[in-house]
Amino acid sequence: MNGEPMQILLADDNDDGIIIIQEAFSEAKLMKIKHRVRDGEEALAYLRQEGQYQIARRPDLILLDINMPKMTGFEVLEALKGDANLCSLPVIMLTMSGREEDIIRSYGSGACSYIRSPLTWTSS
Repeated sequence: MNGEPMQILLADDNDDGIIIIQEAFSEAKLMKIKHRVRDGEEALAYLRQEGQYQIARRPDLILLDINMPKMTGFEVLEALKGDANLCSLPVIMLTMSGREEDIIRSYGSGACSYIRSPLTWTSS
């Protein structure tokens, strides 16, 4: 990178989860949540630069919630990895689930990481 913060696309429909993620990234100078989408269809439109996202900048990283409306995170991940223009984008799956089959499916579908988010935010 050239000294600019890493641009992150956050795909998550949970407002509380967004607050937690933004808090976690607020002090990181190397990463910046550039844009947020609320469902799987909107995530793909953003990444494919369709509709209102025609001039959207390609993110450096995607944080993708598994449980979203319209398309699940798994469906979005599979569409991304099947698209020659988008398959190289790194994707981190986000969920509150600790189910082993979700972890296996995430990695098997091409995610580079899987993060289980806490149910509540605690600070010291």
